[in-house]
This record gives sequence, structure tokens and C-alpha cells, in this order.
Amino acid sequence: MRLAQVAEAFRRLREANPDPTTELEYSSPYQLLVAVVLSAQATDKGVNLATRRLFPLAPTPEAMVDLGEEGIAEQIKTIGLYRNKAKHTLALSRQLLERHAGEVPRQREALEALPGVGRKTANVVLNTVFGEPTMAVDTHIFRLSNRTGLAPGKDVLEVEQRLLRRIPAEYKLNAHHWLILHGRYVCTARAPKCGACSLRDLCQYRDKTD
Repeated sequence: MRLAQVAEAFRRLREANPDPTTELEYSSPYQLLVAVVLSAQATDKGVNLATRRLFPLAPTPEAMVDLGEEGIAEQIKTIGLYRNKAKHTLALSRQLLERHAGEVPRQREALEALPGVGRKTANVVLNTVFGEPTMAVDTHIFRLSNRTGLAPGKDVLEVEQRLLRRIPAEYKLNAHHWLILHGRYVCTARAPKCGACSLRDLCQYRDKTD
């Protein structure tokens, strides 16, 4: 896409959904951090079902540590890789208490130093909690960026960097959410809904569906 087309694409996305947000359910920065860690290779719907059991029992890092690894695993066993995620959740909760007084840090380096937290998770927290104009590239955004010509790249970091260069400043704060939702519900992996896509005339995909 040309830069003018990129700007028009985000103008349309904003017009359709002025205030997008994550579909993960949470009541605090800590709970969002845990939910994003749990969301690896799992759907937001599946994570929400698990955290509706987990968070009433352990809404804070202190309570999560008290619940323990087996207790955490029992509450999240419906999602994939739940045993490994239980270990990470317990370990990151301890580290928050030991190094950050139980608060979620705002610095990328500190976030990425937490067990189970990579660049994508850090970007989600920085964007959703702290209002940083970051871009967390998941499978939906990676696919959409390459398929449409919005910001093609060979890996997620290249796509992230190109998106941040190409998206106009006024759209950067919410761009992550707009693209995830568009990739999740319209520009789907196997059968993109091109006929219902508001970006169809801007999109560079050559095999559009009817």
C-alpha cells in the first residue's frame, strides 16, 4: 500500500470503531499481564474462561503466590500449555513482588525480564495499560500486514518496525487493536471475508474472495 492508502485504511477502521480495546478480561495491570501470558497459543475466549476462575482466587501477585503452581494449574487447565503457563505465572508474580513492589513496571526491559514475557506481551501491556504507541504483532497482524501490503515483512519484528514507520501518528495508539480485530473477524486465515471488508479497494491481495 502507498502511505496515503495506509492513512485511509486507518481512517476507515477508526470511523467504524473509535475506541477499540483488547477482548481479554481484566481489572488491573497485573491481571492484564497474566492474561496476555496465558493467551500464547490460546484464544482470548478460552483465556477469559480460565481467568474467570483464576482471578477471583488470585487477583494480585501476593494471592497468586499463595495459590501456588498447582493451584494456578488447576484453574487454567482448560487452555493449552497450562502447566508451563502456571510456572510462568507464579514466577512472574514472585518477581513483581521482589523487584517491583508488586507493581507492573512501565519499562520494556523490566517487562521482558519477567518469566514468560516476550516482546509481544510487553508491547500489549505498554500499549493497553500505559498508553504507549507500541505494536504487538501476533499471527493476525503478521498475516494481515503481509497479505494486504500494509507492512510486509519476513518476521514479526520487521513487520512491527514497518508498521510503526508507516502508520500515521494519530492512529498509532489504537492501531494494534484495530488490526487484531480486523484480522480475527474479517481478514481471517483460511477464508478472508473480502466481500465484507471495508479495506477491499485498498488491499493488495490478489486472490480476493467474493
